[in-house]
Amino acid sequence: MAALNKIAPTSLSRQHPSELETSIANALYDLETNIPDMKSALRPLQFVSAREIEVGHGKKAIVIFVPVPLLPGFHKVQQRLTRELEKKFSDRHVLILASRRILPRPKRSNRSRTSQTQKRPHSRTLTAVHDAILSDVVYPVEIVGKRTKTREDGSKMLKVVLDEKERGGWIIGWILMRRCIGS
Repeated sequence: MAALNKIAPTSLSRQHPSELETSIANALYDLETNIPDMKSALRPLQFVSAREIEVGHGKKAIVIFVPVPLLPGFHKVQQRLTRELEKKFSDRHVLILASRRILPRPKRSNRSRTSQTQKRPHSRTLTAVHDAILSDVVYPVEIVGKRTKTREDGSKMLKVVLDEKERGGWIIGWILMRRCIGS
């Protein structure tokens, strides 16, 4: 029961957690209790939800969604935490993303029922959320540049340039990024 405290109290998953979310909560609790040097870093951390995503060729990945304010805490231990979780969940990659919200564009008509009294913050726009997801996917590596390439058929392709020193196995992350965004 103490392991379920790893699921954020504001999350819908807290009342009815899936089997995957329960196993991740148990794994985080086990890491917190069994590894003394990770105990202080893992104690305040919680997650909102988790999903298992098919990345192709029979491979699967686990995406753990965490609250945005707790993301820097996860970044401090992310490399070791993902390594330990990948040991527990064999044959699956583990990715940690912030649970961000996209607000709709404000309507122009005066008769709009959903007229917002406040201006939409830039961090809640579609573009800002997609950029933040991309930086979460490639986290230990810095994004050096981005190029938008328009093809002859009108489709657009985003080319991301990563830091040469730290570039690693980010292909799985790119596939997960496409699946999370839905494109």
